[in-house]
Amino acid sequence: MRVRIIWPGKTRDPHWRALIEEYSKRLSQFVRYEINELRETRKADTKSGIDKDSRRISDGLQSAALVILLDPGGIQWSSEELAAEIEQWQNSAIKEVVFVVGGPGGVSQQLVERANKLMSLSRLTFTHEMARVVLLEQLYRAFTINHRLPYHK
Repeated sequence: MRVRIIWPGKTRDPHWRALIEEYSKRLSQFVRYEINELRETRKADTKSGIDKDSRRISDGLQSAALVILLDPGGIQWSSEELAAEIEQWQNSAIKEVVFVVGGPGGVSQQLVERANKLMSLSRLTFTHEMARVVLLEQLYRAFTINHRLPYHK
């Protein structure tokens, strides 16, 4: 299984960037993994900007990929439940799981409809840079749970 994470825009804050690099390094011990930072539209919070960013994201999705879109109204898995989902995806021979973090204005309805699952990190609101780090940390935590390593405690 390969994991890809797609988001529009670069992570500019060096502190968040360092955490992304750290969890990326840790995650790569368990799974083939990559981050795709797409060019962000200048007016990412307008309808036309949201549509452009969503099209860029959609264009990067393989038809057979399992697409998990981060969305405030999505499923809120515990770390153990996310680990169980990942294990099930691996056992089901899913070749690629793509996590999508939308831009500041969200994503288009077409991209929401393309997603196989909607996932919420929390009922709390996070900045986009923080959400990226939380997602990576939770993926790493899920893999440590599945490999019965002590990190998740």
